[in-house]
Amino acid sequence: MAGPRITGLVRLFQLIWLSIQLHYAALKKVIREEGVTSLAHPQRIRDAALAKLLIVTSAGFIAFENTTNVPSLVSQAYGKILELGPGPGNQIHRYDQSRVEFIYAVDPNSNYSEEIAAKLQKADLEHKYKLLACGVEDSDILRREGVTEGSLDTVTSIQVLCSVGDVKSVMKEVYKLLKPGGSFIFWEHVKNQDSITALTQTALNPAFSQFVGCCLNRDIRKDILAAGEWENPGEIEVADDPYSYLPRISGILKKKA
Repeated sequence: MAGPRITGLVRLFQLIWLSIQLHYAALKKVIREEGVTSLAHPQRIRDAALAKLLIVTSAGFIAFENTTNVPSLVSQAYGKILELGPGPGNQIHRYDQSRVEFIYAVDPNSNYSEEIAAKLQKADLEHKYKLLACGVEDSDILRREGVTEGSLDTVTSIQVLCSVGDVKSVMKEVYKLLKPGGSFIFWEHVKNQDSITALTQTALNPAFSQFVGCCLNRDIRKDILAAGEWENPGEIEVADDPYSYLPRISGILKKKA
């Protein structure tokens, strides 16, 4: 069964190569506009390139997610919602407006505002959505918006925890911000349980995390469960696909009341 592994490898290398090209284009653009002094701020170049990567591949990701349980998961978000890492806004059209009080979307990369604004207008959701250029750990910014401990009904995380700096700290903040009985809705990729695939993930991870912006081999399920007491930890769905370099876990966990 080498075929599925090879196909998966080809797709990963295509993403890495596309990202390398976008990093180079972002580098040339910033040097042309600001001169060589711009090289003192490499994170700006990286953010611009990674944002362009996700914008360019947005339609493909949406189409793929439509074949999964992502639409049904996101549609169950309700009340006061925090969306982790909205990127170019791939989930906006999936929220059920009748269930949404307000959505606070947090993303430290500020290059998605135009894409998100266009999708909000199309979904007629501008009045219920605000993009904040911060992470969930930036409590001062969230507090000014009224997002405080125990104030959220739902937190959504769709392919985000692979890219944050510290999953444990992010999940502790998520748990703290949720109301008792509140929902954490997630769809993430993790380290494969198959030893051969896991070894390949580890070998590819340095290049993939550098150029695509996410880690291939995290034990995200462990970090989610360690954040606090959940009412239904046994309901996490784990995909059994030994040949996938992006095996998924998903679910709707309830914070213990």
